[in-house]
Amino acid sequence: MISKRFSKHLFFGTFLGVLLIPAIALAQEAAVEAAVVTTGAGIKTIGAALAMGLSAIGAGYAQAKIGSAGQGTLAERPEERVFVLVLTALPEVIALLGFVMAIILNG
Repeated sequence: MISKRFSKHLFFGTFLGVLLIPAIALAQEAAVEAAVVTTGAGIKTIGAALAMGLSAIGAGYAQAKIGSAGQGTLAERPEERVFVLVLTALPEVIALLGFVMAIILNG
């Protein structure tokens, strides 16, 4: 069995590797290109950020309400578990659509 200390170091090492290696590569690529950002591109980026952020907040709010109501339903009628699971997964579509809109806006 792996010791807790080793597993902690392994986790943080992997986590930092996943974050730092792409960040360094993208930073070098961005320094080479150094493109001028226009106002239109900035507004498109803000719109994409709003589309993704607000859709994620909306999906989280909907999942919170559906999840608490679903738990109450499951306490009373356990046979409705598939219906509750489907209703809990539906708000994720909202977040996915926001992600798609962000990609479309940034082109």
